[in-house]
Parts: sequence; structure tokens; C-alpha cells
Amino acid sequence: MGVLHPLRRLSDSVNQVAIVLCVGCILAMLGISFTAFLYKLFTGSTLSWTYSLARLFLPWIGFLSMTISLRYGEHVAMTLLVRSLPRIMVQIAAGLCLAVIGLFALMLIWYGWGYFTNATQVYMVSDQIRIPSKFTAVVVPISGVLMLLHLVHGFALLEHFLDERDMIDELIEANDGERRP
Repeated sequence: MGVLHPLRRLSDSVNQVAIVLCVGCILAMLGISFTAFLYKLFTGSTLSWTYSLARLFLPWIGFLSMTISLRYGEHVAMTLLVRSLPRIMVQIAAGLCLAVIGLFALMLIWYGWGYFTNATQVYMVSDQIRIPSKFTAVVVPISGVLMLLHLVHGFALLEHFLDERDMIDELIEANDGERRP
């Protein structure tokens, strides 16, 4: 267990960086769109590059948010079906689920790296703004690496092992503690 604890802390730290990057991408998209809106409002004409530039952030938002949701256990799960199984079957199903997530992450890395290295196009956002397609392609293998890193949390990534009663009791205690002077 000596190696898992630092890896879990690294996973949590990297997850915080991914959250900041996602928020930054969203703010950049909003800023670009708001700039286009203001330009149109004041001049009556449009900026041709705003839509093309803003949409380049979408792959980053999508792939990074996928890793963030995995870390918090917010991915698709068949909780009702799994919870109706005996405990040993739940553990087997959870192990298989983690294995499939790991396989998916490895495929993202393997095929994503090929996609990244072969990305030679240049996005012509405008005459002056040219962005290599590698900018959007690199997020595919990065997200695979992040998913593999998050797998060090093991069964904690799966909501099958969360006890709602304990969570509800913790929330009630936390709220009661906030109300007391």
C-alpha cells in the first residue's frame, strides 16, 4: 500500500488541474463568444474567426470532463442491477467494470497517440490565426493516461460500494454542525 497512497494523491492533484483546465476552456469559449456578440452589437458585422476558435476547445472540455467524472464516480453504471446481485457477484462485476475502464483507457492511449502523431492538418481559424490539429488531438492520449491514473482509487470509483445511508447521515451531521453557533 506504500505506492498507492502517493499515486492516489497524484490522481487527486491531477484531477484538480483537469478541473481548472476545463473551467479555463469554458471561460475561453465564453469569452470568445461574448467578444463576437459585443463586436456584432457595436459594429453590425461579424468576426469570422470566433466560432472556429471557440469550437477548438470542445474536445478538451469533453475528454477532460470524462476523466473528472470517472474520478468522482459519475460515470454510467447499472447500480440497481448490480446491487441486486450477491456480494461476491458485485465484486466480480466491479472488477470487470474497472478492467473495461482500464482497457478503454489503454485504447485511448494507443489509438490516441497514433491520432496525435498523424495529425498534420492546420485549422485555418482566420487568415492570421492558424492552429495545428495536434492541439486538439493530444487530449485523446492525455485523457487515457488520466483515466489509468484514476484507476488507482479502485472500487472507490464505483458507486456500487457507496452506502447511501452513511452518506445521508454524514450530510445531516455536517448540516447540523453548520447551524450550531
